[in-house]
Amino acid sequence: MKKSGIFLFIGLFIAFAGVPLIGSADSMRGLASYYADSLHGNPTASGEPYDKNAMTAAHRTLEFGTTVKVTYLKTGKTVKVRINDRGPHVKDRIIDLSGAAAEQLGLKDDGIGEVSVEVSR
Repeated sequence: MKKSGIFLFIGLFIAFAGVPLIGSADSMRGLASYYADSLHGNPTASGEPYDKNAMTAAHRTLEFGTTVKVTYLKTGKTVKVRINDRGPHVKDRIIDLSGAAAEQLGLKDDGIGEVSVEVSR
């Protein structure tokens, strides 16, 4: 009995590791980071060059062109960004922001931070 309980616990842990803290199709909560300035001009998955001054972001599954509202929970500041890339490529993060978006949120000095993300309608 103890052995099966341990396997169940391990299985559930693996299943939910890296999943956003809260999430649905239209809203999620988890960690955000931002692109390094050195990536400015590099192509994104959508084919657009990365523009550190644009209000854009990378998300794993949202369609390119989707606009989302991102709120940095530490500061309460909010920005709207357009999804134009895939990522983040770090397991525990849910969105990568452009430098301009991170700056407006007050996230740039922190590097990463907990955010809520809502699809704009």
